[in-house]
This record gives sequence, structure tokens and C-alpha cells, in this order.
Amino acid sequence: MKKIHIVILVGIAVCIMILLSFMADLSSYETLASARQKEGKTVTVIAKLDKSASVPVEYDPAKNPNLTQFYVVDSLGNRAQVRYYFEKPMDMEKSDRIVLKGKMQGNVFEITRKDGILIKCPSKYKDDPKAAANNLSQN
Repeated sequence: MKKIHIVILVGIAVCIMILLSFMADLSSYETLASARQKEGKTVTVIAKLDKSASVPVEYDPAKNPNLTQFYVVDSLGNRAQVRYYFEKPMDMEKSDRIVLKGKMQGNVFEITRKDGILIKCPSKYKDDPKAAANNLSQN
């Protein structure tokens, strides 16, 4: 084989490794029940904040500013405690849905990355007819 053929084969191998690393990062959404079955593996769950708990969100910055605990319920009604090892996200109580990316450890869903939680507020996605009329009248 010529040197150019070896270089091309090495380049193809590198491209395949890069594609495989990207594919490993792709994830589908799980339920809390399926996350329990995949204990220790990083999964993404869509849930709602369980407001029926006595304290919906536990966050005490004087005691531990890097721990927020709360309970969530998924679309199938499964409930789990969540430990987010950062400060409490803003407007969490107003959220419509919460996207969680972390690992299930026993009955607790642990999030150890800052970007492991995404709050979806309903007010950001609803149309306001008055605002739309104002925008149209200004143009």
C-alpha cells in the first residue's frame, strides 16, 4: 500500500470515531420508571414539579447553596425526588414542564451538571392577543 492509502484509511477511521462519539451523546426521553431500570446511566426525563408535596422545592442557601431538592411527576404518574447540585433555578414554581438530564441513584434522580435542568414556563409559549395587536398597530 502507498502512504496516501494509509493516510486515507486513518482519516476514515478518525471520522468514524467522531461520528460514534456524537451518536453516544444522542438520547431519547425516558420515563421515571425506565430511568430506574437504567440506574447509573445518564438519561433525559420530562416531568412536572410535584406541587402536592408539603414543600415543593427545598433550597436553603445558608445551609448548602449548592443543593436544590424537589419532587417531580412524569406523564405516567411516576414520582421521584430530584437532587440538583446547584442553586435553585429562577421561576421553578411557575414551570409547566421540567426537562431533567441526570442519573437515577436508587429512588433519587441526581443532576450533577449545571445544564442538566431546563425549566419550561407556560407564559413564554402562550400567545397574548393584546401584545400581538399592539405589535401589528405599531408596524
